[in-house]
Amino acid sequence: MALVDARDDDYTVSFIRKSVVKATATIPEPYVLTLSNLDLLSGRFPVTYFYIYHKEKHNSSSASIADELRKSLANCLSHFYPFAGRIISNTETHEPEIVCDNTGALFLEAQSSNSLKELDLYNLNKCLEGKLVPTNQEFPVQVQLTNYKCGGIIITFTFDHALGDASSFSKFLLMWSQIARKKSLSFSPDHRRHLLRARNPPIYNPSFDESFISCSLHDIHNISTPRTLVKRLYYIDASSIDMLQKIVSIDGTKRTKIEAFSAYIWKIMVKAIDKGHKKCKMGWLVDGRTRICTYNEKVTENYIGNALSIAVGEASVSEIDQALLSDVAKKVHNAISKVTSAEHFLDLIDWIEWNKPGLMLSKIVLGQGRPAIVVSSGRRFPVTEVDFGFGSPVLGTVYSTIKKLGVGYINQRQGAKGDGSWTVSAILWPDMIEALESDSNHVFQPMTSNHLKL
Repeated sequence: MALVDARDDDYTVSFIRKSVVKATATIPEPYVLTLSNLDLLSGRFPVTYFYIYHKEKHNSSSASIADELRKSLANCLSHFYPFAGRIISNTETHEPEIVCDNTGALFLEAQSSNSLKELDLYNLNKCLEGKLVPTNQEFPVQVQLTNYKCGGIIITFTFDHALGDASSFSKFLLMWSQIARKKSLSFSPDHRRHLLRARNPPIYNPSFDESFISCSLHDIHNISTPRTLVKRLYYIDASSIDMLQKIVSIDGTKRTKIEAFSAYIWKIMVKAIDKGHKKCKMGWLVDGRTRICTYNEKVTENYIGNALSIAVGEASVSEIDQALLSDVAKKVHNAISKVTSAEHFLDLIDWIEWNKPGLMLSKIVLGQGRPAIVVSSGRRFPVTEVDFGFGSPVLGTVYSTIKKLGVGYINQRQGAKGDGSWTVSAILWPDMIEALESDSNHVFQPMTSNHLKL
């Protein structure tokens, strides 16, 4: 793969070096790790996270930072050995599988022509689009270290979704940073994907046929996107989150911050969709860890792989528009509650078993049943903890390199300041962006360098 500099009217990113980092410690002999049924639900989308580090928080040279990152990454891959493997298609089932052969992770170094404070962080299309080396299918883990004129750096981490979900990737980054700082490891990753095997015989509620669908990688790459989707980054003050939670928590019932936040988005959403739509949907990713128990073995929070389902709420546009915010929050709560049981996840695993071979996807994610927005909560995803020895980041969030999405997407992360504020990455249609930003409550504030004190 040749490195080609990325240019636009504002600045240039020059790619100066690439290397392959392999696990250093002894790992199991090369073997094939069969993906679990819930891995087949991942869609194989690339998942990218980016973290910004200020110059004041480190005095190291870019070369020494790169060297230390590679060394600690090699050590981390010894614990996360599937992440150093290859993802190939099984010749018989045509399903993806991980060959754990220590092919390694791709590590790239780049230099930007501008400083961090010059970045338009609000407009992610402009800020990062084309500034990352395209995903290399040979390496399911790809890291890019970009140095800026001011001495600050941005590190992006891109993972193949077949490796795991946000919880898995958060564990990877957490362990990597602990190794880099020579700290004691706080957990041991659990790679036993057989824990999520189907029951014998598999059995599921017929309602799953209405929510999920069997599809191919071609279908996923060619998702119908009827509108232009734009990528934006927002700052949400803790006071706004507390205000929303207070409004929806009535009659002695306390709603979660995500339930309050989702209710607010749903209310805004009905004002930003075409008048011809009578109904609309919201979706929420739900983690099955600590909920799933198969064959008397419980899936712990250290499980590495995909363990997600999706809750979907549907309502008429007029119902959401006329309802009190607290009533919408109740609807959100009820929708999410339906998929938090062990039985739901066991049924989902069995539904996938019945519909194999192939990949599976939620119909809402594939674009069936629009208009819809999916909310992903990253409240447990590490931000300040992702310190590789040169200081904590001033921002950590998710960035999507996906060209086509069948649904609007909002991802929430804790702010790096630890003051209760949120960083929210959004992929939405222009009318929804305008509705959020023009709302009189000013909950969504376009992210600027001032928020990060760059």
